Amino acid sequence: MKKLHFIVAATVASLTLGGYALAATGETKPPRKMDWAFDGVFGKVDKQSAQRGFQVYKEVCSACHGLTRIAFRNLQDIGFSEAEVKALAASYQIKDGPNDMGDMFERAGRPSDYFVPPFANEAAGRAAHNGAYPTDLSLIIKARSDGANYVYSLLTGYSAAPADMHLGDGQHYNAYFPGGALAMPAPLSEGQVSYSDGTPATVDQMSRDVVTFLQWAAEPEMESRKQMGIKVLIYLAIFTVFMYFAKRNIWKKIH
Repeated sequence: MKKLHFIVAATVASLTLGGYALAATGETKPPRKMDWAFDGVFGKVDKQSAQRGFQVYKEVCSACHGLTRIAFRNLQDIGFSEAEVKALAASYQIKDGPNDMGDMFERAGRPSDYFVPPFANEAAGRAAHNGAYPTDLSLIIKARSDGANYVYSLLTGYSAAPADMHLGDGQHYNAYFPGGALAMPAPLSEGQVSYSDGTPATVDQMSRDVVTFLQWAAEPEMESRKQMGIKVLIYLAIFTVFMYFAKRNIWKKIH
């Protein structure tokens, strides 16, 4: 059985956004509270922001993190056209088969295919990241407490470590991460992507956009669920008023 400090380190590692955690000491800040278009009963997905967030995911995050629960065709829900989805899917090579000869083969992706993970298997992912396995981001917003605010705070929270805190080789300080030190370097930098709509690609903007995209990825049915909830509440309100007057009318005749 491994020693206790190895167990603690492994436990902390499971909590990080990318699975890159290394145990350390330090005060953890609570996530910053942000205003999100998807919050609240009437919350909706900001589709322009979600599209920009997908660009950030594709150009930055996808090198290490998968999105395996999302199919290419699902991107039409946030405003991508059918032609754009087909072109995106075709840019990926999908392992398929077996064919008539019993062999596996590769083909161009189709809209019905799911996003291809960056590594062939978990062992390959761990080998590329010193034993840590980068988390799949499909459900990351739901998998973390106060997920949207936490992910945003983590992405924007890198800074110099306190003078009394020692960081090991390859560690980076982030006050929003439990323990303060993790092996994942700051993934975003100013102007890292070029948005087609001309939006300035600041770290704050890219963080907001990718969080919006990941919120949608974690709960694609959010808008329809909220709309259904509102309709149910309206129906119950009308039904309650109707039953109230029906009750008064019935008891009035009895008395």
